[in-house]
Amino acid sequence: METKFEITFADNKKVDAHFRGFTVNSDQSLSGGGENTAPSPFELFLASIGMCAGFYVVSFCQSRSISTDNIKMTQTVIRNDTTHKVERINIDINLPLDFPEKYKDAVIKAAQSCSVKKFLDAPPEIKIAVKVQ
Repeated sequence: METKFEITFADNKKVDAHFRGFTVNSDQSLSGGGENTAPSPFELFLASIGMCAGFYVVSFCQSRSISTDNIKMTQTVIRNDTTHKVERINIDINLPLDFPEKYKDAVIKAAQSCSVKKFLDAPPEIKIAVKVQ
């Protein structure tokens, strides 16, 4: 199975991805030479980790008729001060006081089912080539 993404270049440092009828815009920060009009590609990637985990939390709660109105998640990205590489990502699932105790461990397990997290556990080979058209 293949999924195709068309990547196009707008002005300055803007790079957009087009797929399934959607366009995801990206830009670089001002310090990175961009105009800061959209998240950077790496920020979008990092956000996808928390959003994916959030999808599994929402699905878990919905399947048990648990309201998600007072649930939120906080994702903290910790970088090495020297290398600036991401060393750890903490995701906190902030639950209301009335969240059923018996489901607290299960909601963590649900969040850990995230396919983006699993992608990082066993990354694919990425091949880059030039095609002249």
